[in-house]
Amino acid sequence: MKLFKLSRVLHRWGSIIALLPITIIIFSGIVLQLKKVSPYVQPPTQSGAGTEPAIGFDRILEVARTVPEAEIETWEDVDRLDVRPGKGVVKVRCKNRYEVQIDTETAEVLHVAVRRSDLIESIHDGSYFNDHFKLWVFLPAGIVLATLVLTGLHLFLRPYLARRKRAR
Repeated sequence: MKLFKLSRVLHRWGSIIALLPITIIIFSGIVLQLKKVSPYVQPPTQSGAGTEPAIGFDRILEVARTVPEAEIETWEDVDRLDVRPGKGVVKVRCKNRYEVQIDTETAEVLHVAVRRSDLIESIHDGSYFNDHFKLWVFLPAGIVLATLVLTGLHLFLRPYLARRKRAR
């Protein structure tokens, strides 16, 4: 009976302690599941003219500089490049969360939009707040969630096991 009572106490208090971080993880995870469906979360990948990159890094930077929203002057303003040779496009992800998609054959700007998925991912894993918050709040919340699964399973199965034992 002691294990049953301990499971109930752990389950009750664990759920209260982990409520906010787990709620943030759940809702940001739901939004991330829709990132390929919703252009609001992540801009759809455009297709370029070719399938092999024909422009170099200097040309990519030059073209990206022409987009005022991107606020790119140097490579320091670029977070990363995502090259999709099969689609003939390179995505220039800017530090200000804009994404510029450039045709790798013609160097034409195909699409410019805000990319929110990286922000939502950082909220989802807790790194948006800071690394200490991620390590000392979101990690323990994950451990508490695992404990809630175990105690919930125990609380769920306990009556069935007791009835089965009594039937024998």
